[in-house]
Amino acid sequence: MRVRVHATAVNPLDIQIRRGDYADHVPLPAIIGHDISGVIEEVGSHVTEFRAGDEVYYTPQIFGGTGSYAEQHVANVDLVGRKPANLSHLEAASMTLVGGTVWEALVTRALLTVGESILIHGGAGGVGTIAIQVAKAMGARVITTAKAGDHEFVRSLGADEAIDFTSADYVDAVAEMTRGKGVDVVLDTIGGDTLTRSPLTLADFGRVVSIVDIAQPQNLIEAWGKNAAYHFVFTRQNRGKLDALTNLVERGLVKPVIGATLPLARMGEAHELLENRRSYALHGKIAIDVAGDTVALPTRA
Repeated sequence: MRVRVHATAVNPLDIQIRRGDYADHVPLPAIIGHDISGVIEEVGSHVTEFRAGDEVYYTPQIFGGTGSYAEQHVANVDLVGRKPANLSHLEAASMTLVGGTVWEALVTRALLTVGESILIHGGAGGVGTIAIQVAKAMGARVITTAKAGDHEFVRSLGADEAIDFTSADYVDAVAEMTRGKGVDVVLDTIGGDTLTRSPLTLADFGRVVSIVDIAQPQNLIEAWGKNAAYHFVFTRQNRGKLDALTNLVERGLVKPVIGATLPLARMGEAHELLENRRSYALHGKIAIDVAGDTVALPTRA
């Protein structure tokens, strides 16, 4: 199908591709971007599920073709879901890659269940804001790390407890919050030494799910002692995950969080903003208004 793109969003993966981290997969220059919300303008002869005029959202095939920083995009029908009826295009575009990643991380890999506990690193970020809501919708107890100034915000999303990573050791804090038992699942969204230290927060037979590249080898001996399972997620695109996410969104259990909006012509500024997000009071995603010229910027931290 051919889609008129109304909105897209910015992800850390976009920055990594732009600076050449994946040059073997995406030779530069290239059209990049991994979120689309728009309206179908034309469908192929074998497409029966959609027709021109339908509002859709999806993540383009990662490393498999052109991206979403464009006014029009051609996609395989199997990747595309119907846009949630209660979201704008900007809101929907902020959900596709992070939503699919969270669904795969928590539902498919971690098998998070009702009554379990989870530590979500980086709760105020693009993935963290959706992960908190999905985990809460699944009936889990949610603990997250965030700056002290973001605690009220992450609690408003459903976090039961928040840890200020700038002034407290999250390992000690989790031990206190769980009375020494530990959490059942850890979601790593920030990298660094979290793979090494996260097992220290786990209950026996806990699971760690990471969506971050491993920059250097790490010693996971503590995970062995907990009989822990590790999962590394590079999300795959399909309509099933989008439809599951849409169900949660339309039931009011998950809502997008947009911390900044810029038009397509200011994409360079959007990348700079994401790369320096700790200098700003930025929550959630940076959305890109492809069909308009909306500008909404966060204040400096």
